[in-house]
Order: sequence, then C-alpha cells, then structure tokens
Amino acid sequence: MQFALRNDTIAAIATPQGMGALGIIRISGSDAIDTANLLFPKKDLKLIKSHSLHFGPLIFDNELIDEVLISVFKAPHSFTGENAVEITCHGSSFILQRIMEALIHLGVRPAQPGEYTMRAFMNGKMDLSQAEAVADLIAAESSAAHKTALDQMRGGFSVQIKELRRQLLDFASLIELELDFSEEDVEFADRKSLLQLLDIIFSEVKKLADSFRLGNVIKSGVKVVIAGRPNAGKSTLLNALLNEERAIVSEIPGTTRDTIEDVIVIDGIKFRFIDTAGIRESAETIERIGISRTLEKIREADIIIYLYDINTTSKEILEEDLATIPIGKKIIVTANKADQLPITNYQLPIAGSQWSMVNGQWSISISAKTGTNLESLKQLLIESLDIQKELRSGNETVITNVRHYNSLINILNAVERIREAMIIQITGDFLAADIRVALEALSEITGEVTNDEILGNIFGKFCIGK
Repeated sequence: MQFALRNDTIAAIATPQGMGALGIIRISGSDAIDTANLLFPKKDLKLIKSHSLHFGPLIFDNELIDEVLISVFKAPHSFTGENAVEITCHGSSFILQRIMEALIHLGVRPAQPGEYTMRAFMNGKMDLSQAEAVADLIAAESSAAHKTALDQMRGGFSVQIKELRRQLLDFASLIELELDFSEEDVEFADRKSLLQLLDIIFSEVKKLADSFRLGNVIKSGVKVVIAGRPNAGKSTLLNALLNEERAIVSEIPGTTRDTIEDVIVIDGIKFRFIDTAGIRESAETIERIGISRTLEKIREADIIIYLYDINTTSKEILEEDLATIPIGKKIIVTANKADQLPITNYQLPIAGSQWSMVNGQWSISISAKTGTNLESLKQLLIESLDIQKELRSGNETVITNVRHYNSLINILNAVERIREAMIIQITGDFLAADIRVALEALSEITGEVTNDEILGNIFGKFCIGK
C-alpha cells in the first residue's frame, strides 16, 4: 500500500461476508458523490445537504440492482475527511457484489485493508494512536477492552503525549539556540528547569508504561491454566465454566491428551481458560507429549487453577504437586468433588462458599459437577488479579498497544541519558542529540514522525472496509 495521500476514490463492502438483512458499501474520495450520483437517478446528490439520508432505486446499465438508502458526507466533515457516501442495501452477497462491480466499472478502486482509517489519519482527522484504537474497538471482546479502546480513540492518551512533547520541544528549541551562539558561551535554557521537566516527563511516561501490564490483560485476556492430576475433574470444570460440553469427560485417567482452550468474560475481563493433560508419570508416548505441553502452559500462565480430588488426594501429594509449579506463579488451589464428601467431613478450612488464603496461596473448594462455589471461584479469579480497583476507577490512561509501550520505554531510556549527560555537564550539541531522540520517540506514538513501513504494519491488520 502506498501511504502518500491519494486523491483517487475507493469503495469496499463494510459489513461481514455472508447473508444478512442489510449490507453497507462505503465510498470515499474526491469523486465519491459524483460516482454515486450516476447510480442514483432519483436525486442530484451534489446539491443535497451533507449528513443526509435518501431512499431510492440504484440503477446501473438500465438494470435495477436494489432499492437503497444513500448517506452523503461532504468533505471535510466525514470519517476520512473526504467526500464520502454509504450505500445501505439488502444483505444479499449478490447485490453487494453487483454494486461493487458497478462502482469499479465507473472508475472506483477497491479499498485496501485499513485504507479508510489511513485516509482519516493522513487527512488529520485523528492521530496514529487514535487510528490504532479504532482497530482495538472493533476487536473488543469485553467491556474493559471496549472502554479502553474508546477512551484512546477519543484522544485521552494523545493529549498527554502531545503536551509532554510540547514542553520538551520548547526546551529543545532553547538548546538549539545556544548552539547558534556557541562562541559567546551563553545559556538560554536553564538547566535546573530542564531537570525538573525531565522528572515530570519520566514520572508521567513511567506511569503510562507501567499501565501496559493492565492493558495487556484487558486486550489479550488473562491466561488461566487448569492443571492437576488425572481424574481431578479438570475437563468437567472447564465445561462448567464455559457452560457447554467443550472437553471430553471420562472416568478413565489420561483422557485429555492435548490442551483445550476457550474464552469467557467475567466482570468485564476476558479470561482464556486452558484445560491440560493430567500431570503424572506415563510410559505412553502421546500422553507424555500432552504432559510436556501442560508444563509449558503452566510456565506461560498468568493464573493457575490447581485442581485436586478432595476425596483421594493426601496433603503430602498436594504439597509435592504444588512444589513442581515455578516460584512466583499465581496459584488458586482448588479442591474438587466436595459434593462427594460426607456432610460430617465437609467442615474443612477451604470448604464453604468463600475462599481463604493458606500459606500465601488462594484456596477454595468446589464441585465442578454440581456447580457448587463456581461463582465464588470466578470472583476469586478477579480478586487474585490485583487490578480490579484500577479497572473500576477508569481515571487513568491505560496502554494496550505494544508499539506504544516500546516507544515509552525508548523515551524513559532517552530521559535517563539526558539526566546523566547533564550531571557530567556534557556539551550542548550532545545534549540536543539526546533530546531529539526523546522527541522522536514521543512523536512516533502519535504519528507526527513515522514511516511507510510502520504505517503498512498498522493499517495492514485492519479489515477491509475500515
């Protein structure tokens, strides 16, 4: 894709493929209204008001294709900043393709992935971080992901970055001015003020960078591995959490040979549950491979639900199993099959409707088969994240994009270099070079400084029609 600003007119089907009640085709470019006018004889679209809706026949080559609604947006008051038209027709794939064929015949080019949003960025309707938030908003699978993407698309993050850049740019200008008067040995930029500014920038940028941990959870989901010995009820628990028969359940030990994954949203947060093969010594080749994958998933997990049969597992075996889990992993020790215990034996430290903390580990008893305490287990998953307060406050900007995170880390490193340079009283030209590095990293986030390779990587991941 060429990312220089183009004046040609593009079109794409903006609704998903398949049969639906309605379909939408978007047209954008200098000739968008003129081209749509050739297919819509009922009104002269060039004379109507922007942001108006009109009903009538769509005709091409004397053939009635459909009766449609035409939405007209005149530049610069459109998503892309160009003349734009949206055609809403019936959702037949034949009708949609027929309209696209007519538009192509009239000289319109099929849009490439992300080209509408790219044009909005190139025309100054949004900066690059806002454009990336559009893709995140489309892909949002939870209320937390939706809210974070919406906040970023509305420019909250951009405002912070632009203000930091403005302050540093003002100071950089004074440093550059000093270089023009180097022979006079004068200082226009007060070094004490610069140090204070660097402290502010470092503090703000570090806060943003630190939020990436939360942002990654919101965007990618929390990886939760259900681990334990064979016949602990791991597959039954996965099915109960998903409320569907996702995994095969059997009394035969070792039924699960590979990992099984699925997603649910709890309290606005996406969780990726992974059912694994039972951990035990095995001579069977395929089962050994499954156990090896289990151990790999445990290493990658954010949270581990270690499930054991409360009726058959001794304290020694439980401690032995837990000792195999890497140090530092967040574990929820979960006693299963509590429904099979005699009532007189049910008064255990980890039994009941609430969880407890035992030896620094969360503990709870459940019955995956009957559903006892499953809701408590879900709430314990939220509680164990230690981020629920941050999610619910909603007052701080949260970084979800790895490109932004990398740029923020580059800014922190550049600020540290500037600090060190000032301590050893480095000359102004070297100081100016370090400041320019920090400015470039700030500018990369919003797209004030970028290149075609970065743009191609960003917009190429969008769907066609957006």
